Amino acid sequence: MINTYQTSLPAPPVPPRLNRSHPVFIPAQLPSQGHSRTLIRFLVGAVLMHLLLSVGGFIYLYHLHQMDKFHSAEGKAAFLSSENQRTSYKPLARMIVQQRSHKEQKSISGYLEWDMNHSFLRTINYYRYSWLTILEPGDYYVFSRVTFSKGNSELPLVSMVKMRKNETGAEKTMMQAFCSLEIRSVSSSIPRLCTATQGEVITLEKGNQLSVWVQDLSLVDYNEGATAFGMYKV
Repeated sequence: MINTYQTSLPAPPVPPRLNRSHPVFIPAQLPSQGHSRTLIRFLVGAVLMHLLLSVGGFIYLYHLHQMDKFHSAEGKAAFLSSENQRTSYKPLARMIVQQRSHKEQKSISGYLEWDMNHSFLRTINYYRYSWLTILEPGDYYVFSRVTFSKGNSELPLVSMVKMRKNETGAEKTMMQAFCSLEIRSVSSSIPRLCTATQGEVITLEKGNQLSVWVQDLSLVDYNEGATAFGMYKV
């Protein structure tokens, strides 16, 4: 007989029994609540520490910047104060010409005389009405302004700043300036004036004397502010 129960196919799997236990997968244990709180506290503390350090650094840098500005302003103020103090003691002369009446004005050449009631001197001496004597050697800016109210057809309108080494020294012309009073087509009621102005830096020694010389004293305008002379140490 042919065995009809034999076959080459594999046998079907055996179904699981109902009473057999299945393997149970246990999930990983979650971190405890106390550990989470510690981590959160650490992170919050780190953030707060970083914030405090940033704020403290900003305050320190701002304070340092303010101190630098204060010291810079203080140093500048001290420098300006020292400079002003040093400047306030520099030799200075500002001379106003002595006013003269028409009778006193003579048609002769000579040196202008200064009105000491309206002139100012500092660390510079005044000598015999017309001369200024240097007490501190150095470079001086010397200026002169001579206004002429009359002209002379034969003589030029000129003013000269003269210098001599001492009271008995020879005179030397340091500066000179000219102006002209040519006839103009204007009303005769308007006064005809011209001003010879000059200024230059001159190196002077102790004892040197300076004055202003004009060709004709009678041609000078002696009104206040019209004619002046001065110098200051640079």
